[in-house]
Amino acid sequence: MLIEEETNMSRWLNLDICTYEGEGKYNIPILDPEMHCDATNWMGFSYCSYDRKVKRKKAQTGVHFFQVDGQFERCWTNPKRYAEMLSVYNCVLSPDFSMYTTFPRAVQIWNYYRKHWIARYWQDLGLTVIPTISWSDEESFEWCFDGEPKGGIVAVSNIGCVKSPKNHEAFLLGYNEMLKRLEPKLVLFYAHKIYDYPGNVRYIKFNLYKEQEIL
Repeated sequence: MLIEEETNMSRWLNLDICTYEGEGKYNIPILDPEMHCDATNWMGFSYCSYDRKVKRKKAQTGVHFFQVDGQFERCWTNPKRYAEMLSVYNCVLSPDFSMYTTFPRAVQIWNYYRKHWIARYWQDLGLTVIPTISWSDEESFEWCFDGEPKGGIVAVSNIGCVKSPKNHEAFLLGYNEMLKRLEPKLVLFYAHKIYDYPGNVRYIKFNLYKEQEIL
């Protein structure tokens, strides 16, 4: 009975698919750096499809996960299926599971682990996966950069972080820490409001429609 329960639990946690030797205290799966991204437009995951008729356009489109978590939770429960769907796109960002400061620390770490597990698994299947860098509060700096590659392309977003000076200050603290630790070649910045952020930044303008332009 115990063996059966362990097997069922492993399926829910994707441990039956694979496990990775990770980095840091929480064994976060390690991602390979991506050095090239030539996507000319971007689309939220919830708008993606299996429609092969627009394959040529998809080859120019990058996929982001700056959406409500419920829109892409299915990627965790069926990662291989959605890898197949996303394989025709130019590149994808790693799923941005939320790490709000109001969440219990255990939930923040779990969501960070899931982001890295999916991204590593998709890289192993041949997808071009650009790391989405996210953090919570300053204490999260102890683990929220584990597994992230140095010197490659990364993605960030300030959606929800510019509503107040306090929130924006906290965002900038993490952003600057990211630049210091990861030294990214390029930052793809999905922006609700554009500021003059440091680093080599390529802005992607937020809107409510299917596709977002690169500025």
